[in-house]
Amino acid sequence: MENNWGANMKVGILTDSMDKKKAGLGVYTKNLVENILKIKKDIYLIHYDTNADESVKKIYKEGKEIVIPLPKIHPKMTSWLYVKLPLSLRELELDILHEPGIVRPSILYSSGFKKIITIHDLVPLIFPNTTSLFDIVNLKVVQMLKRNIDAVIVPSENTKRDVIKFFRIPNDKIKVIPYGRDERFRLIKDREELENVRLKYKLPDKFVLFVGTLEPRKNIKNLIKAYYKLKKKGIRHKLVIVGKRGWKYKQIFDVWKSLDLGGDVMFVDYVENEYLPFIYNLADLFVYPSLYEGFGLPPLEAMACGCPVVVSNTSSLPEVVGDAGIKVDPYNIDEIADAMYKILINDDLKDELVKRGLKRAKLFSWEKAAKETLKMYEGCIR
Repeated sequence: MENNWGANMKVGILTDSMDKKKAGLGVYTKNLVENILKIKKDIYLIHYDTNADESVKKIYKEGKEIVIPLPKIHPKMTSWLYVKLPLSLRELELDILHEPGIVRPSILYSSGFKKIITIHDLVPLIFPNTTSLFDIVNLKVVQMLKRNIDAVIVPSENTKRDVIKFFRIPNDKIKVIPYGRDERFRLIKDREELENVRLKYKLPDKFVLFVGTLEPRKNIKNLIKAYYKLKKKGIRHKLVIVGKRGWKYKQIFDVWKSLDLGGDVMFVDYVENEYLPFIYNLADLFVYPSLYEGFGLPPLEAMACGCPVVVSNTSSLPEVVGDAGIKVDPYNIDEIADAMYKILINDDLKDELVKRGLKRAKLFSWEKAAKETLKMYEGCIR
């Protein structure tokens, strides 16, 4: 890979999303950058001054870190985004700039370098009622500036189709590069370690698991309603919901309270990545009935940990799961409940899904994603 790059090639990646470890974009950026640096060291990692954790600081030391200070007068970063950042990027004299997080319009009207963006999903345009006005407006502005985009990375064929439909970007400008799987998500056989995590989070002996931000698009309301029906069938498993509270999260708690499920549904806030693989391993079933995903990392993580999965039959989720999970209509509560019930009462079915899931998860790696991304950088310059 190094031999294919000119000696003076200057590639920059905007990495401030990497500092936000609780966000999905942060997971993507951190893993991608970490693996790119294993192949090519002289990448400019550009961010504003922030309190990154030690694992992120370690990554910055591997590349060429560029810190663009935040103006003290504007705590909301307006002048940083629209004045300081574009000017600083121009001074760097980059050949390529990659924005792997939320695409900022100011990047697209900057000049002097090729612009590669990652579009993770088009939720603000497809499900505007499930997201914030800021996200909707931001993506619409990006849509208006599409002529300034040199190449687009998307995580799935489904997202590629959406980008072509909504942005009218030519097919040959878009490259599908699936997310990878963090190696920490694996089968864990150490019972003592598993039980220590169970005690740490006070998890029940048997439970169905959901992992994701508490927001309308994740369809957690229908999951809780399906779980209510599952209990009526005699299943004694608890439902554990792991994730930080997001956009319009109160609706979820309203459903939980209205069904009087009490302690049968357990809400766990954000869980550090070091403990999350243990929770997947402890779960008997993972259910992800999201209405729309650009990719969907949690089902991949669950499969890698030997947990059978039920996912929506919509958007990109069938691409991720393949034949390794049961796919359901996210709007059909009975269908979700029936799929859960079939797996929990049928050990043979459960074992087969675990076997398929482990095999399926091996197809996804951040190393592969990094290599494909570097190839795209190279192709963008030719």
